[in-house]
Amino acid sequence: MTPEEFRKYGHQAIDWAADYLEHPERYPVLPAVKPGELTDALPARGPEQGEAMEAILADFERLIVPATTHWNHPGFMAYFGISASPPGVLGEIFAAALNVNGMLWKSSPSVVELEQVTLGWLRQWTGLPEDWFGCIYDTASTSTMHALAAAREFADADCRTKGARPGMVVYTSEQAHSSVEKGAMALGIGQDNVRKIAVDDAFRMRPEALAAAIESDRALGLRPCCVTATVGTTSTTSVDPVAAIAEICRRYGIWLHVDAAYAGSAAVAPEFRWAFEGCEHADSMTTNPHKWLMTPVDCSVFYTRHPEALRRAFSLVPEYLRTAGDPRAVNLMDYGVPLGRRFRALKLWFVMRSFGREGLAAAIREHVRLAQELARWVDADERFERTAPAPFSVVCFRYKGTDEENRAIQERVNASGEIFISGTVLQGRFTLRLAIGNRATTEATVRRAWELICGAARGGAAGA
Repeated sequence: MTPEEFRKYGHQAIDWAADYLEHPERYPVLPAVKPGELTDALPARGPEQGEAMEAILADFERLIVPATTHWNHPGFMAYFGISASPPGVLGEIFAAALNVNGMLWKSSPSVVELEQVTLGWLRQWTGLPEDWFGCIYDTASTSTMHALAAAREFADADCRTKGARPGMVVYTSEQAHSSVEKGAMALGIGQDNVRKIAVDDAFRMRPEALAAAIESDRALGLRPCCVTATVGTTSTTSVDPVAAIAEICRRYGIWLHVDAAYAGSAAVAPEFRWAFEGCEHADSMTTNPHKWLMTPVDCSVFYTRHPEALRRAFSLVPEYLRTAGDPRAVNLMDYGVPLGRRFRALKLWFVMRSFGREGLAAAIREHVRLAQELARWVDADERFERTAPAPFSVVCFRYKGTDEENRAIQERVNASGEIFISGTVLQGRFTLRLAIGNRATTEATVRRAWELICGAARGGAAGA
Protein backbone atom coordinates (compact mmCIF):
# COMPACT_ATOMS: atom_id res chain seq x y z
CA MET A 1 0.00 0.00 0.00
CA THR A 2 1.44 3.33 -1.04
CA PRO A 3 1.26 6.40 1.20
CA GLU A 4 -1.34 7.84 -1.16
CA GLU A 5 -3.48 4.71 -0.91
CA PHE A 6 -3.09 4.69 2.86
CA ARG A 7 -4.35 8.27 3.02
CA LYS A 8 -7.30 7.41 0.79
CA TYR A 9 -8.44 4.38 2.77
CA GLY A 10 -7.53 6.01 6.06
CA HIS A 11 -9.93 8.85 5.28
CA GLN A 12 -12.61 6.29 4.44
CA ALA A 13 -11.98 4.47 7.71
CA ILE A 14 -12.19 7.66 9.78
CA ASP A 15 -15.38 8.70 7.97
CA TRP A 16 -16.89 5.30 8.70
CA ALA A 17 -15.84 5.45 12.36
CA ALA A 18 -17.20 8.98 12.77
CA ASP A 19 -20.56 7.98 11.27
CA TYR A 20 -20.64 4.86 13.44
CA LEU A 21 -19.87 6.68 16.68
CA GLU A 22 -22.43 9.37 15.83
CA HIS A 23 -25.25 6.89 15.21
CA PRO A 24 -24.48 3.37 16.49
CA GLU A 25 -28.21 2.89 17.09
CA ARG A 26 -28.60 2.31 13.35
CA TYR A 27 -27.59 -1.27 14.05
CA PRO A 28 -29.36 -3.83 16.24
CA VAL A 29 -27.47 -4.00 19.52
CA LEU A 30 -27.41 -7.81 19.28
CA PRO A 31 -26.62 -9.38 15.89
CA ALA A 32 -29.23 -11.64 14.32
CA VAL A 33 -26.75 -14.41 13.54
CA LYS A 34 -26.45 -18.03 14.56
CA PRO A 35 -23.25 -19.68 15.83
CA GLY A 36 -20.98 -20.55 12.91
CA GLU A 37 -22.79 -18.31 10.44
CA LEU A 38 -19.89 -15.90 9.99
CA THR A 39 -17.40 -18.77 9.87
CA ASP A 40 -19.36 -20.38 7.05
CA ALA A 41 -19.58 -17.07 5.16
CA LEU A 42 -15.80 -16.59 5.15
CA PRO A 43 -13.39 -18.52 2.93
CA ALA A 44 -11.95 -21.64 4.52
CA ARG A 45 -8.46 -20.69 3.32
CA GLY A 46 -6.63 -17.37 3.28
CA PRO A 47 -5.81 -15.75 -0.09
CA GLU A 48 -2.58 -16.69 -1.83
CA GLN A 49 -2.35 -13.23 -3.39
CA GLY A 50 -3.14 -9.89 -1.82
CA GLU A 51 -6.65 -8.53 -2.33
CA ALA A 52 -7.82 -5.02 -3.11
CA MET A 53 -8.62 -2.86 -0.10
CA GLU A 54 -12.00 -2.03 -1.65
CA ALA A 55 -12.95 -5.71 -1.37
CA ILE A 56 -11.68 -5.98 2.20
CA LEU A 57 -13.60 -2.89 3.31
CA ALA A 58 -16.73 -4.12 1.55
CA ASP A 59 -16.55 -7.45 3.34
CA PHE A 60 -16.02 -5.67 6.64
CA GLU A 61 -19.30 -3.83 6.10
CA ARG A 62 -21.12 -6.84 4.62
CA LEU A 63 -19.92 -9.63 6.93
CA ILE A 64 -18.18 -8.37 10.06
CA VAL A 65 -20.41 -5.50 11.18
CA PRO A 66 -23.68 -7.52 11.00
CA ALA A 67 -22.09 -10.21 13.20
CA THR A 68 -20.98 -7.72 15.86
CA THR A 69 -22.56 -7.04 19.24
CA HIS A 70 -22.45 -3.25 19.40
CA TRP A 71 -20.97 -2.21 22.73
CA ASN A 72 -21.12 1.42 21.59
CA HIS A 73 -24.90 1.15 21.12
CA PRO A 74 -26.88 3.38 23.52
CA GLY A 75 -29.10 0.39 24.29
CA PHE A 76 -26.19 -1.79 25.38
CA MET A 77 -27.05 -2.24 29.06
CA ALA A 78 -26.13 -5.85 29.70
CA TYR A 79 -22.60 -5.51 31.08
CA PHE A 80 -20.45 -2.65 32.31
CA GLY A 81 -20.03 -0.31 29.36
CA ILE A 82 -16.78 0.00 27.45
CA SER A 83 -17.53 3.10 25.41
CA ALA A 84 -15.04 4.13 22.75
CA SER A 85 -14.94 7.92 22.67
CA PRO A 86 -13.52 9.71 19.61
CA PRO A 87 -10.43 10.98 21.51
CA GLY A 88 -9.70 7.44 22.67
CA VAL A 89 -10.06 6.08 19.14
CA LEU A 90 -7.60 8.69 17.88
CA GLY A 91 -5.17 7.65 20.59
CA GLU A 92 -5.48 4.02 19.43
CA ILE A 93 -4.72 5.07 15.87
CA PHE A 94 -1.50 6.79 16.86
CA ALA A 95 -0.51 3.89 19.12
CA ALA A 96 -1.03 1.48 16.22
CA ALA A 97 0.97 3.69 13.86
CA LEU A 98 3.89 4.05 16.28
CA ASN A 99 3.71 0.29 16.94
CA VAL A 100 6.21 0.38 19.82
CA ASN A 101 6.94 -2.13 22.55
CA GLY A 102 7.45 -0.57 25.96
CA MET A 103 9.09 -3.57 27.63
CA LEU A 104 12.12 -1.49 28.61
CA TRP A 105 12.58 2.22 29.12
CA LYS A 106 15.16 2.10 26.33
CA SER A 107 12.79 0.27 23.96
CA SER A 108 10.39 3.24 24.13
CA PRO A 109 10.81 6.01 26.71
CA SER A 110 7.47 7.55 25.70
CA VAL A 111 5.53 4.40 26.62
CA VAL A 112 7.10 4.16 30.06
CA GLU A 113 7.11 7.81 31.05
CA LEU A 114 3.67 8.73 29.67
CA GLU A 115 2.25 5.73 31.52
CA GLN A 116 3.74 6.93 34.78
CA VAL A 117 2.60 10.53 34.27
CA THR A 118 -0.93 9.59 33.17
CA LEU A 119 -1.41 7.18 36.07
CA GLY A 120 -0.15 9.94 38.37
CA TRP A 121 -2.92 12.19 37.07
CA LEU A 122 -5.47 9.43 37.64
CA ARG A 123 -4.22 8.95 41.20
CA GLN A 124 -4.71 12.66 41.85
CA TRP A 125 -8.16 12.72 40.27
CA THR A 126 -9.38 9.76 42.32
CA GLY A 127 -7.78 10.67 45.65
CA LEU A 128 -5.36 7.76 45.88
CA PRO A 129 -2.03 7.95 47.72
CA GLU A 130 0.65 9.83 45.80
CA ASP A 131 3.36 7.25 46.46
CA TRP A 132 1.56 4.32 44.81
CA PHE A 133 3.25 2.80 41.77
CA GLY A 134 1.04 2.22 38.75
CA CYS A 135 1.18 0.26 35.53
CA ILE A 136 -1.30 -0.77 32.86
CA TYR A 137 -2.36 -4.32 32.01
CA ASP A 138 -5.05 -5.44 29.58
CA THR A 139 -7.96 -6.35 31.89
CA ALA A 140 -8.81 -6.50 35.58
CA SER A 141 -8.47 -10.28 35.53
CA THR A 142 -4.79 -9.85 34.67
CA SER A 143 -4.44 -7.10 37.27
CA THR A 144 -5.95 -9.29 39.98
CA MET A 145 -3.68 -12.19 39.09
CA HIS A 146 -0.66 -9.90 39.47
CA ALA A 147 -1.99 -8.69 42.82
CA LEU A 148 -2.21 -12.29 44.02
CA ALA A 149 1.31 -12.96 42.74
CA ALA A 150 2.66 -9.96 44.65
CA ALA A 151 0.75 -11.04 47.75
CA ARG A 152 2.18 -14.55 47.48
CA GLU A 153 5.68 -13.12 47.16
CA PHE A 154 5.04 -10.81 50.11
CA ALA A 155 4.00 -13.79 52.25
CA ASP A 156 6.71 -16.21 51.11
CA ALA A 157 9.89 -14.94 49.43
CA ASP A 158 10.85 -18.50 48.45
CA CYS A 159 7.82 -19.03 46.23
CA ARG A 160 9.65 -17.43 43.28
CA THR A 161 12.11 -20.31 43.12
CA LYS A 162 10.31 -23.14 44.89
CA GLY A 163 6.75 -22.50 43.75
CA ALA A 164 3.60 -21.98 45.75
CA ARG A 165 3.82 -23.91 48.98
CA PRO A 166 0.78 -25.85 50.18
CA GLY A 167 -1.43 -24.02 52.63
CA MET A 168 -1.66 -20.54 51.14
CA VAL A 169 -5.20 -19.17 51.33
CA VAL A 170 -6.97 -16.31 49.53
CA TYR A 171 -10.17 -14.64 50.77
CA THR A 172 -12.86 -12.82 48.84
CA SER A 173 -16.63 -12.36 49.03
CA GLU A 174 -19.39 -14.51 47.59
CA GLN A 175 -20.09 -11.63 45.20
CA ALA A 176 -16.51 -11.19 43.98
CA HIS A 177 -15.54 -11.54 40.35
CA SER A 178 -14.42 -14.97 39.15
CA SER A 179 -10.99 -13.53 38.32
CA VAL A 180 -9.95 -14.02 41.96
CA GLU A 181 -10.44 -17.77 41.62
CA LYS A 182 -8.84 -17.80 38.18
CA GLY A 183 -5.80 -15.98 39.51
CA ALA A 184 -5.45 -18.48 42.35
CA MET A 185 -5.73 -21.33 39.86
CA ALA A 186 -3.11 -19.82 37.55
CA LEU A 187 -0.64 -19.20 40.38
CA GLY A 188 -0.84 -22.67 41.85
CA ILE A 189 -2.66 -21.56 45.00
CA GLY A 190 -5.65 -23.58 43.88
CA GLN A 191 -9.36 -22.98 43.70
CA ASP A 192 -9.96 -25.00 46.88
CA ASN A 193 -7.86 -22.46 48.77
CA VAL A 194 -10.08 -19.52 47.88
CA ARG A 195 -12.49 -18.77 50.71
CA LYS A 196 -15.73 -17.10 49.67
CA ILE A 197 -16.83 -14.98 52.60
CA ALA A 198 -20.53 -14.49 53.33
CA VAL A 199 -22.21 -11.17 52.54
CA ASP A 200 -24.88 -9.10 54.25
CA ASP A 201 -28.31 -8.12 52.88
CA ALA A 202 -26.67 -5.43 50.74
CA PHE A 203 -24.26 -8.03 49.27
CA ARG A 204 -21.22 -6.62 51.10
CA MET A 205 -18.53 -8.82 52.61
CA ARG A 206 -19.08 -9.38 56.33
CA PRO A 207 -15.87 -8.44 58.20
CA GLU A 208 -16.68 -10.68 61.18
CA ALA A 209 -17.06 -13.66 58.84
CA LEU A 210 -13.71 -12.82 57.24
CA ALA A 211 -11.97 -12.65 60.61
CA ALA A 212 -13.50 -15.97 61.65
CA ALA A 213 -12.35 -17.66 58.44
CA ILE A 214 -8.80 -16.34 58.91
CA GLU A 215 -8.69 -17.55 62.51
CA SER A 216 -9.98 -20.97 61.49
CA ASP A 217 -7.33 -21.34 58.77
CA ARG A 218 -4.53 -20.17 61.05
CA ALA A 219 -5.61 -22.75 63.64
CA LEU A 220 -5.22 -25.42 60.95
CA GLY A 221 -1.68 -24.28 60.20
CA LEU A 222 -2.63 -22.67 56.88
CA ARG A 223 -1.13 -19.39 55.64
CA PRO A 224 -3.58 -16.58 54.73
CA CYS A 225 -1.86 -14.45 52.08
CA CYS A 226 -4.41 -12.16 50.43
CA VAL A 227 -7.86 -10.66 50.88
CA THR A 228 -9.61 -9.20 47.84
CA ALA A 229 -12.29 -6.63 48.63
CA THR A 230 -14.56 -5.23 45.93
CA VAL A 231 -15.75 -1.69 45.32
CA GLY A 232 -18.53 -2.21 42.81
CA THR A 233 -19.23 -5.93 42.49
CA THR A 234 -20.17 -7.32 39.09
CA SER A 235 -23.71 -8.44 39.89
CA THR A 236 -24.93 -5.58 42.07
CA THR A 237 -22.11 -2.96 42.33
CA SER A 238 -22.10 -3.45 46.11
CA VAL A 239 -19.25 -1.91 48.07
CA ASP A 240 -17.38 -4.00 50.61
CA PRO A 241 -16.50 -2.26 53.92
CA VAL A 242 -12.88 -1.73 52.92
CA ALA A 243 -11.87 0.18 56.05
CA ALA A 244 -12.97 -2.66 58.35
CA ILE A 245 -11.39 -5.26 56.06
CA ALA A 246 -8.15 -3.28 55.95
CA GLU A 247 -7.98 -3.30 59.76
CA ILE A 248 -8.36 -7.09 59.77
CA CYS A 249 -5.61 -7.42 57.15
CA ARG A 250 -3.34 -5.15 59.18
CA ARG A 251 -3.99 -7.20 62.31
CA TYR A 252 -3.01 -10.46 60.65
CA GLY A 253 -0.36 -9.14 58.28
CA ILE A 254 -2.28 -10.05 55.12
CA TRP A 255 -2.06 -8.31 51.73
CA LEU A 256 -5.24 -6.38 50.83
CA HIS A 257 -6.18 -6.02 47.18
CA VAL A 258 -9.15 -3.86 46.14
CA ASP A 259 -10.98 -4.71 42.94
CA ALA A 260 -12.52 -1.44 41.78
CA ALA A 261 -12.53 -2.37 38.11
CA TYR A 262 -15.97 -0.84 37.55
CA ALA A 263 -16.55 1.71 40.29
CA GLY A 264 -12.99 3.04 40.54
CA SER A 265 -13.75 5.55 37.81
CA ALA A 266 -16.54 7.06 39.91
CA ALA A 267 -13.95 8.54 42.27
CA VAL A 268 -13.23 11.30 39.72
CA ALA A 269 -16.48 12.79 41.06
CA PRO A 270 -15.77 13.69 44.71
CA GLU A 271 -19.30 12.91 45.89
CA PHE A 272 -18.65 9.20 45.24
CA ARG A 273 -15.45 9.06 47.30
CA TRP A 274 -17.46 7.60 50.19
CA ALA A 275 -17.22 4.23 48.44
CA PHE A 276 -13.42 4.30 48.66
CA GLU A 277 -13.05 4.83 52.40
CA GLY A 278 -10.22 2.58 53.53
CA CYS A 279 -8.79 2.01 50.05
CA GLU A 280 -5.80 4.15 51.00
CA HIS A 281 -4.76 1.34 53.34
CA ALA A 282 -4.79 -1.31 50.59
CA ASP A 283 -1.62 -2.92 49.29
CA SER A 284 -2.88 -2.93 45.71
CA MET A 285 -5.88 -1.81 43.71
CA THR A 286 -7.17 -2.10 40.17
CA THR A 287 -9.53 0.10 38.16
CA ASN A 288 -10.49 -0.08 34.49
CA PRO A 289 -10.62 3.19 32.53
CA HIS A 290 -11.99 1.13 29.64
CA LYS A 291 -15.19 0.57 31.64
CA TRP A 292 -16.35 4.04 32.67
CA LEU A 293 -13.74 6.57 31.54
CA MET A 294 -14.56 6.54 27.82
CA THR A 295 -11.31 4.74 26.95
CA PRO A 296 -11.41 1.98 24.30
CA VAL A 297 -10.81 -1.53 25.56
CA ASP A 298 -8.36 -2.67 26.78
CA CYS A 299 -6.89 -0.57 29.62
CA SER A 300 -6.73 -1.83 33.20
CA VAL A 301 -4.78 0.23 35.73
CA PHE A 302 -2.99 -1.53 38.59
CA TYR A 303 -1.62 0.34 41.60
CA THR A 304 0.45 -0.95 44.48
CA ARG A 305 2.23 0.51 47.49
CA HIS A 306 4.76 -2.36 47.27
CA PRO A 307 6.20 -2.30 43.74
CA GLU A 308 9.26 -4.13 45.03
CA ALA A 309 7.10 -7.19 45.83
CA LEU A 310 5.65 -7.15 42.32
CA ARG A 311 9.12 -6.78 40.86
CA ARG A 312 10.50 -9.63 42.95
CA ALA A 313 7.67 -11.83 41.74
CA PHE A 314 8.36 -11.26 38.05
CA SER A 315 11.72 -9.68 37.28
CA LEU A 316 13.84 -12.01 35.19
CA VAL A 317 16.31 -10.28 32.90
CA PRO A 318 18.17 -12.24 30.25
CA GLU A 319 21.50 -10.81 29.11
CA TYR A 320 20.14 -9.47 25.83
CA LEU A 321 17.66 -7.26 27.73
CA ARG A 322 20.05 -5.82 30.31
CA THR A 323 20.35 -2.04 30.30
CA ALA A 324 22.34 0.50 32.26
CA GLY A 325 20.69 1.27 35.59
CA ASP A 326 18.98 4.59 36.26
CA PRO A 327 16.42 5.14 39.05
CA ARG A 328 14.09 7.00 36.67
CA ALA A 329 14.27 4.41 33.89
CA VAL A 330 11.41 2.02 34.72
CA ASN A 331 11.47 -1.28 32.85
CA LEU A 332 7.84 -2.35 32.70
CA MET A 333 8.71 -5.94 31.81
CA ASP A 334 9.87 -6.33 35.45
CA TYR A 335 6.35 -5.81 36.75
CA GLY A 336 4.37 -8.64 35.27
CA VAL A 337 4.10 -11.70 33.07
CA PRO A 338 4.03 -9.87 29.70
CA LEU A 339 7.33 -8.91 28.11
CA GLY A 340 5.67 -6.87 25.40
CA ARG A 341 3.76 -3.74 26.41
CA ARG A 342 1.38 -1.87 24.12
CA PHE A 343 1.18 1.91 24.25
CA ARG A 344 -2.10 1.80 26.18
CA ALA A 345 -1.41 5.00 28.10
CA LEU A 346 -1.62 7.04 24.91
CA LYS A 347 -5.38 6.61 24.45
CA LEU A 348 -5.97 7.26 28.17
CA TRP A 349 -3.88 10.43 27.90
CA PHE A 350 -5.95 11.56 24.90
CA VAL A 351 -9.18 10.93 26.82
CA MET A 352 -8.06 12.63 30.03
CA ARG A 353 -6.83 15.71 28.21
CA SER A 354 -9.89 15.92 25.95
CA PHE A 355 -12.58 15.49 28.63
CA GLY A 356 -10.74 16.81 31.68
CA ARG A 357 -11.62 15.53 35.14
CA GLU A 358 -14.82 17.52 35.27
CA GLY A 359 -15.99 16.28 31.87
CA LEU A 360 -15.53 12.66 32.89
CA ALA A 361 -17.16 13.32 36.28
CA ALA A 362 -20.16 14.89 34.53
CA ALA A 363 -20.63 11.78 32.37
CA ILE A 364 -20.50 9.52 35.43
CA ARG A 365 -22.93 11.73 37.34
CA GLU A 366 -25.40 11.54 34.47
CA HIS A 367 -25.20 7.75 34.28
CA VAL A 368 -25.83 7.50 38.02
CA ARG A 369 -28.75 9.94 37.71
CA LEU A 370 -30.30 7.81 34.96
CA ALA A 371 -29.94 4.68 37.09
CA GLN A 372 -31.62 6.39 40.04
CA GLU A 373 -34.46 7.45 37.76
CA LEU A 374 -34.92 3.86 36.60
CA ALA A 375 -34.84 2.67 40.22
CA ARG A 376 -37.68 5.09 41.01
CA TRP A 377 -39.73 3.72 38.13
CA VAL A 378 -39.19 0.19 39.38
CA ASP A 379 -40.12 1.15 42.95
CA ALA A 380 -43.31 2.83 41.74
CA ASP A 381 -44.52 -0.22 39.77
CA GLU A 382 -46.17 -2.81 41.99
CA ARG A 383 -45.43 -5.56 39.46
CA PHE A 384 -41.67 -5.24 40.06
CA GLU A 385 -39.29 -5.22 43.01
CA ARG A 386 -35.70 -4.10 43.36
CA THR A 387 -33.38 -6.85 44.54
CA ALA A 388 -30.29 -4.85 45.52
CA PRO A 389 -29.25 -1.29 46.36
CA ALA A 390 -28.19 0.84 43.39
CA PRO A 391 -25.27 2.99 44.58
CA PHE A 392 -23.91 3.63 41.08
CA SER A 393 -25.33 3.05 37.60
CA VAL A 394 -26.57 -0.54 37.75
CA VAL A 395 -30.12 -1.48 38.76
CA CYS A 396 -31.07 -5.03 39.75
CA PHE A 397 -34.79 -5.82 39.84
CA ARG A 398 -37.26 -8.53 39.00
CA TYR A 399 -40.84 -9.08 38.00
CA LYS A 400 -42.83 -10.46 40.94
CA GLY A 401 -43.19 -13.85 39.34
CA THR A 402 -41.22 -16.97 38.66
CA ASP A 403 -37.62 -17.18 37.48
CA GLU A 404 -38.92 -18.50 34.17
CA GLU A 405 -41.10 -15.42 33.72
CA ASN A 406 -38.14 -13.13 34.42
CA ARG A 407 -35.91 -15.02 32.00
CA ALA A 408 -38.65 -14.72 29.38
CA ILE A 409 -38.76 -10.95 29.93
CA GLN A 410 -35.01 -10.75 29.36
CA GLU A 411 -35.24 -12.80 26.18
CA ARG A 412 -38.13 -10.71 24.78
CA VAL A 413 -36.34 -7.44 25.48
CA ASN A 414 -33.09 -8.63 23.93
CA ALA A 415 -34.94 -9.94 20.86
CA SER A 416 -36.10 -6.38 20.14
CA GLY A 417 -32.67 -5.37 18.84
CA GLU A 418 -33.05 -2.03 20.63
CA ILE A 419 -31.90 -2.93 24.13
CA PHE A 420 -29.55 -5.56 25.57
CA ILE A 421 -29.91 -6.40 29.28
CA SER A 422 -28.44 -9.17 31.39
CA GLY A 423 -29.49 -11.19 34.41
CA THR A 424 -27.96 -12.55 37.58
CA VAL A 425 -28.97 -14.71 40.52
CA LEU A 426 -29.36 -13.03 43.91
CA GLN A 427 -30.43 -14.94 47.00
CA GLY A 428 -31.42 -17.86 44.82
CA ARG A 429 -33.70 -15.88 42.51
CA PHE A 430 -33.12 -14.87 38.89
CA THR A 431 -32.88 -11.10 38.64
CA LEU A 432 -32.88 -8.68 35.73
CA ARG A 433 -29.85 -6.43 35.59
CA LEU A 434 -29.58 -3.15 33.67
CA ALA A 435 -26.21 -1.39 33.52
CA ILE A 436 -25.90 2.21 32.34
CA GLY A 437 -22.44 3.32 31.28
CA ASN A 438 -22.44 4.05 27.58
CA ARG A 439 -21.52 7.54 26.43
CA ALA A 440 -24.44 7.50 23.94
CA THR A 441 -27.15 6.46 26.43
CA THR A 442 -29.73 9.15 27.24
CA GLU A 443 -32.82 9.35 29.41
CA ALA A 444 -34.89 8.56 26.33
CA THR A 445 -32.89 5.34 25.90
CA VAL A 446 -33.49 4.31 29.51
CA ARG A 447 -37.18 5.17 29.25
CA ARG A 448 -37.44 3.04 26.12
CA ALA A 449 -35.74 0.15 27.93
CA TRP A 450 -38.30 0.41 30.74
CA GLU A 451 -41.14 0.45 28.18
CA LEU A 452 -39.77 -2.70 26.57
CA ILE A 453 -39.40 -4.42 29.95
CA CYS A 454 -42.95 -3.50 30.97
CA GLY A 455 -44.28 -4.68 27.62
CA ALA A 456 -42.43 -7.97 27.94
CA ALA A 457 -43.81 -8.40 31.46
CA ARG A 458 -47.31 -8.33 30.02
CA GLY A 459 -46.41 -11.49 28.15
CA GLY A 460 -46.26 -10.14 24.63
CA ALA A 461 -43.43 -9.00 22.42
CA ALA A 462 -41.28 -6.39 24.11
CA GLY A 463 -42.78 -2.95 23.74
CA ALA A 464 -46.11 -4.31 22.49
